Amino acid sequence: METLPAIAAPDRRAEIKALARRYRRANGPVMALVNRVGGRLEDRLDGLPDGVKAQVNAVVERALLAAHGLAAQGDRAPDLGRQGPLAAAMVSGAIGGAGGIATSVAELPVTITVILHAIRRAAREAGYDPDDPAIRAECLRVFAAGSPLATDDGVNTSFLSARLTVTGPALGQLIRTVAPRLATAMGQKLATQAVPVLGAVAGAALNAAFLRYYREMAEIRFALLRLSEQHGVEAVLAAFAEATTPPKVTRA
Repeated sequence: METLPAIAAPDRRAEIKALARRYRRANGPVMALVNRVGGRLEDRLDGLPDGVKAQVNAVVERALLAAHGLAAQGDRAPDLGRQGPLAAAMVSGAIGGAGGIATSVAELPVTITVILHAIRRAAREAGYDPDDPAIRAECLRVFAAGSPLATDDGVNTSFLSARLTVTGPALGQLIRTVAPRLATAMGQKLATQAVPVLGAVAGAALNAAFLRYYREMAEIRFALLRLSEQHGVEAVLAAFAEATTPPKVTRA
């Protein structure tokens, strides 16, 4: 009786290295866009009135709470493919940017809902049910995973070992945790859209860039979550940390 050859185990490290490459590339196009719009981002952000900054914080928190329910309604609409949410984000950004700060703030809830819908789609494509309470929580936590205009930890891998189910009061606590990070990113977007003449163009382009960024973070996040379930959290975390750590430069 012949012995069949052993089936090779899936190459986990190759998949993790591919995810790490996507993670490292995620910030590039957004930063290039900001630089093209011109000026130092910090100066534009500081130029926003304090009242506007406070309004952004309040709008983002309310929008996250509303979007948590509304994004699921979007799942019942005809599937327009991967480009549908992108087109919706660009239209929303153009309309918001055309009218200056006031319309840009008013447009934020629409943008947040569109992006959350794309995040939910990423969860579904990874094999998860976006209506499962734990996965709904993970979808919201993508917004706390960094800003496309910052160099912080865009993946925040602590979620791999700390699954969270959001019900009742816990939802409000999660949103209060997520909102400040997202409000900072949205404030940066508004500051960039405020450039005279370019508001509508910048609004459309930045919304497209933000949607791509958060969708990319979501796809990486749920892929890592799936790998951690298959191979163990510690092994996946160690491999991802190794793959995302820049190589040390040694002097001759």
